[in-house]
Amino acid sequence: MTELTGEVAIVTGGTRGIGRAICEELASAGARIAVVATGEASSSAVAGDLPGDGHGGFACDVSRSADCSQLISRVDERMGAPTILVNNAGITRDNILLRMKDEEWQQVLDTNLSGAFYLTRAVARGMMKRRAGRIVNISSVVGLTGNRGQSNYAAAKAALIALTKSVAQELAGRGVLANVVAPGLIETDMTAALPDEVRDGMLGRVPLGRLGSPEDVARTVRFLVGPGASYITGQVVVVDGGMVM
Repeated sequence: MTELTGEVAIVTGGTRGIGRAICEELASAGARIAVVATGEASSSAVAGDLPGDGHGGFACDVSRSADCSQLISRVDERMGAPTILVNNAGITRDNILLRMKDEEWQQVLDTNLSGAFYLTRAVARGMMKRRAGRIVNISSVVGLTGNRGQSNYAAAKAALIALTKSVAQELAGRGVLANVVAPGLIETDMTAALPDEVRDGMLGRVPLGRLGSPEDVARTVRFLVGPGASYITGQVVVVDGGMVM
């Protein structure tokens, strides 16, 4: 038996990159994973590959409040009451401020920020009744520093930190903990697509001299939802190799 046996964990954006690594890490710790993506076929495929039994794939457009409420109900019906929520789903629509279109701004905020709000609100009532629950929101170091060409993304990730701190204060009295993980430069499809000169320039700002792996982030999430973090709430854990100090 491992430390998360009996837990039901919802992980959004769970089919690739950091999200998939989180699903695999929490499953290896004994949790049953509700893998969430925009398509049920892809989420179900990932769920079928996870270690252990009892996982499920779910489709949800996290930018829609009604979809998020329905997701929590569906997970409860199929798998049992969710005890862990990891808000990882996110998109980018990069552009410099003067060229950024309204829809580029709004789409990023709807998915990266509003989605976390909708799901947290939907899952909180049950967690409060049971007086137990863990919420982890995946932000980014750009939510701490800003980044040229990413005013929408940075704003959403910064607001996610403030949202988490507010939720932590509201729910602590009912035994529900909420924290943030802020990754830095992580080896994902997005960083792999960067031009070599951009990638090398960013690596030059990392004291450890290497990109992080999705597993580096996943292991941090595993700690925050596990028994060793029972006295930690409202905190931002930066996983960036020293990029931001």
